[in-house]
Amino acid sequence: MTGPDQNLIDESSYQDLFDKLDTNKDGKVDIAELRAGLTAMGISFRKGAAQKIVSSGDKNKDGGLDFNEFSKYLKEHEKKLRLTFKSLDKNNDGCIDASEIQQSLEELGMEITQEEAQTILQSMDIDGSMMVDWNEWRQHFLFNPAHNLNEIIRYWKHTSVLDIGESIAIPDEFTEEEKTSGGWWKQLAAGAMAGAVSRTGTAPLDRVKVFMQVLYWRGLKQMIKEGGVTSLWRGNGINVIKIAPETAIKFMAYEQFKKLLTPEGEKVQTYQRFMAGSLAGATAQTSIYPMEVMKTRLTLGKTGQYNGMLDCGKKILRTEGMKAFYKGYTPNMIGIIPYAGIDLAVYESLKNAWLSHYAKDTANPGILVLLGCGTISSTCGQLASYPLALLRTRMQAQATLDASDKSTMTGLAKGIMAKEGFFGLYRGILPNFMKVIPAVSISYVVYEYMKTGLGISK
Repeated sequence: MTGPDQNLIDESSYQDLFDKLDTNKDGKVDIAELRAGLTAMGISFRKGAAQKIVSSGDKNKDGGLDFNEFSKYLKEHEKKLRLTFKSLDKNNDGCIDASEIQQSLEELGMEITQEEAQTILQSMDIDGSMMVDWNEWRQHFLFNPAHNLNEIIRYWKHTSVLDIGESIAIPDEFTEEEKTSGGWWKQLAAGAMAGAVSRTGTAPLDRVKVFMQVLYWRGLKQMIKEGGVTSLWRGNGINVIKIAPETAIKFMAYEQFKKLLTPEGEKVQTYQRFMAGSLAGATAQTSIYPMEVMKTRLTLGKTGQYNGMLDCGKKILRTEGMKAFYKGYTPNMIGIIPYAGIDLAVYESLKNAWLSHYAKDTANPGILVLLGCGTISSTCGQLASYPLALLRTRMQAQATLDASDKSTMTGLAKGIMAKEGFFGLYRGILPNFMKVIPAVSISYVVYEYMKTGLGISK
């Protein structure tokens, strides 16, 4: 917080503060008055903070806070802030320093340098002491709806909620509090629903991509002509159904691999997170891989060829045997490493660059920066692993291809390079990129609504 009135919250009673904000003297503070009043007093606050404060405290739903609602909200909020402050103050000296911020972030699975911790500290440090006492902490967060470090740090955690149709990103990190309170399953459920809506919204582009990958060029018009408008969503049902088991298996496997790879009592390092995430992704993909094969076959199927997912599975089993359900498995497994590694590395680099250059008044980057970082890192991961994804799809679809196209992973790669050159390995990437921004936008909006609905955020 900056400005000449920064001590007003300490010096004034709640009544004085309320009177100052209630500019039209109607006995209520509405969103516009709160926003204008805080700005006039030099108190920095996040976009949307005024609206969240009023909606959280407005018990009688009249669109504003009367004095009782106003003072009750602030008192309850202060209690939460005090608990968070105490949990951060590791040595109980009444102040938070950069090393304590760094340690708390490490416990949440986020590694930052001492300089980055100091940048976060400076955004709260009023007197320039490079330490934050209770009054500074209280003044910084009193009008910020985020009331604990988990919420504040969740800005910068690399979340996999941005669903772009790929399922091989490193899983989310959850705190011990979230694991014991049950908050983790609500976040996974919110993420699964966001992924389902996002994939459904972008399914026509995904179907175009699959057709291009296996050399059948079919535009949207041709698809509609062949099977009607609903054919654009062919294969989407199984693509949505597989989200839940894959998410659950990946989360449980990730927790187990972290325990196996991290010596007891030590913090999880970035490379251990990457290894555990990659192994968890491989475990989940192995478990649900037959569904991946059926998704490809259903997507490429003609009208009337398959009567749903079960019929597709039965026909593959009867005509090709059990091994057909694991066609393309090798390139799929190999693709996990470059995707997850580059996705994580690019995100960390972008995050560090933002914190170094732009985090002057706040460590909150804003939603556009977060979505931008997530989108760029996922796109880079896709670029690196796309040739393997193309080979996987070709191998999954082999029963529908000419006999001459049925070969091993290396044979397919050589054949594509000989016929189409290097860029043949990137066939279909344009519709894939076209769906990234709408997929990210849809999944984020649905995730936020689901979080509110499940009581994760108010």
